[in-house]
Amino acid sequence: MSERHILSAFDRDLEAIQAMIVKMGGMVETAILDAAQALDTRDEDLAERVRQGDKAIDALEERVNEEAARLIALRAPTASDLRTVLSVMKIAASLERVADYAKNMAKRANVLGQMTAIGGAGGSLRRMSKAVAEMLGHALDAYIHRDVALAEDVRNRDKDIDQMYNALFREFLTHMMEDPRNITACMHLHFIAKNIERMGDHATSIAEQVIYLVTGSFPDEARPKAESVTDVGVKDL
Repeated sequence: MSERHILSAFDRDLEAIQAMIVKMGGMVETAILDAAQALDTRDEDLAERVRQGDKAIDALEERVNEEAARLIALRAPTASDLRTVLSVMKIAASLERVADYAKNMAKRANVLGQMTAIGGAGGSLRRMSKAVAEMLGHALDAYIHRDVALAEDVRNRDKDIDQMYNALFREFLTHMMEDPRNITACMHLHFIAKNIERMGDHATSIAEQVIYLVTGSFPDEARPKAESVTDVGVKDL
């Protein structure tokens, strides 16, 4: 009876932490999409809300870590349960990092709002952000349902984000070569694209945590990656 009571207490505590992860994930997805919208529409008020909202995400990550540490100390989980708790902490860290990138996007949106717009850039970055937000949502769905197949699908889609980043890099380079007055704006846009690409890496890391959680090991093969623009010659750009 005592063992069953301890087990149910652990499960309740873990469910509470996982509920915080789900809430945090929703907040991060919203931050990504709002930051991209603020950039595309030059909405400084929305950009500021994204920046301010990052504080709540940071606070939630801290709470997840505190509750996870308390759970380990009080419940002394078995190896498989400990793996679950540690995975939660790593997922929270990835979500917090994605939120930081969204905040950085919002900061640059305000700067770019004072510059001449680069045609089509806002829409392209918004589409890339939407693809990353969907990856992140599916990675969290895979975690909640312990769905390895869905996690593998998210992992494979990271290559699509890399290809979108490479295409944008070439586009921005073309704008800079055509008119040196575009250089400053395009440099900001490039950093934003790179941050979105890194968001995709973190979504993929969450998917890999799911695979580890369910199978006990990380994927053997390196994640699919598109050839980086830094690996090709200038003549190919």
